[in-house]
Amino acid sequence: MKYYFYLLAQIGMILMLNQQIIAQTTESQSEQFQNRTEDSIFSKTLNESRDFWVRLPDNFQRENGRKYPVIYLMDGFSLESTLEAVYGNYWGHYLPHMILVGISNRKNRTRDLTTSQIKVRRGRAMDNETGGAEAFTEFMEKELIPYIDSKYPTMGYRTLIGHSYAGLFTINMLINHKDLFQNYIAIDPSLDWDNQKLLKEAKEKLKTEKYEGKSLFVSLAAEQLHMWDEEITMENIMEDSSEFTLFARSIIEFSNYAESQKQNGLNFSWKVYHEDLHGTVPLPTMRDGLIFLFKWYQFKSPQKYNNPETPIEDLVSLLKEQEKIYTEHFGVPTAPMIDEMLNGYGYMFMQMGQPKKAFMFFEMNIKYNPTNANAYDSMAEYYESQNDKENALKYLNKAFEISGNDFYKERIDALNGKKQ
Repeated sequence: MKYYFYLLAQIGMILMLNQQIIAQTTESQSEQFQNRTEDSIFSKTLNESRDFWVRLPDNFQRENGRKYPVIYLMDGFSLESTLEAVYGNYWGHYLPHMILVGISNRKNRTRDLTTSQIKVRRGRAMDNETGGAEAFTEFMEKELIPYIDSKYPTMGYRTLIGHSYAGLFTINMLINHKDLFQNYIAIDPSLDWDNQKLLKEAKEKLKTEKYEGKSLFVSLAAEQLHMWDEEITMENIMEDSSEFTLFARSIIEFSNYAESQKQNGLNFSWKVYHEDLHGTVPLPTMRDGLIFLFKWYQFKSPQKYNNPETPIEDLVSLLKEQEKIYTEHFGVPTAPMIDEMLNGYGYMFMQMGQPKKAFMFFEMNIKYNPTNANAYDSMAEYYESQNDKENALKYLNKAFEISGNDFYKERIDALNGKKQ
């Protein structure tokens, strides 16, 4: 057991080192194409400009032709750090490399995200325009998503995340426009809107329509279920009929119903966050929601990868099965591991004195990432460990040819015995 955890720690250290190497060798590329950009487009549908930001994966290289799944985050500028904190900690074993898109909802938020027009809410007149969700959906479908797809290397595999009114919008997107996204995270959604109008519609459609290939995660912040009455708990809230609990009761009613409709094929889960408020629940929801949505992505039998006694034939079989799972979900041929992990396992097996396994991982990295200079550099290190100078130079020269980076030129000169 101690050895197993040691190996996991080794993989972690290797990945950290590998990321540092990638950062060094792609510095010139990142200067040409910033990892995060802000942009805007004028929407004919909305008759106004809409701001958004795009964050590319850390391993992005324009020339390698790789495509990525996309996360669309509503309220993108206010929730950006939350999504990036989760994504930054969980990509690799739990999440694939993805393109993140944050959409601004700073202006006309109530108009754009609510699903029907109302004049009064919670006993007060609504001063803002309402009921523009269908127009905003049209903007996303016909303007924003095509723009993103035309400018960035995207797959058609998309995830939508929304909080509060945007959570209402997210559920409306699943119920009424389910072809646009595969995955949905509705964070403390405002399903009480307009006397539960969307909730009632959703219950009917969840009963009669099919949602195979779709996944939804819903959260409820339950630290304050009733603003005035601390005696209201999850155990008795459905017995209360006051306006104060309608928000939470709507989420509970929707979630219990969605959970009961197994026949429609929807992959559904929900969670109550007892110690979170409406404003704090996005962070834990994004973490748990993304891990749930991408559960299929997580490695099968990770212990076998880390066990030095696993035969190489078993590793090859595991990798083929992982590749099959990824390709079926993404709809395009996909490597069984991200490049950092392929490299990481290659170095781990080198350190463990198992060169055949190391070579297999390094060779696979080059196969799936033929324009990645770091993959060739790693193979060069493998050959150096085998005292094969000729092949080490061959792969170092390929790394230098691809990148033009002086780092590899210095490695070539050092291997040739030239003084720096």
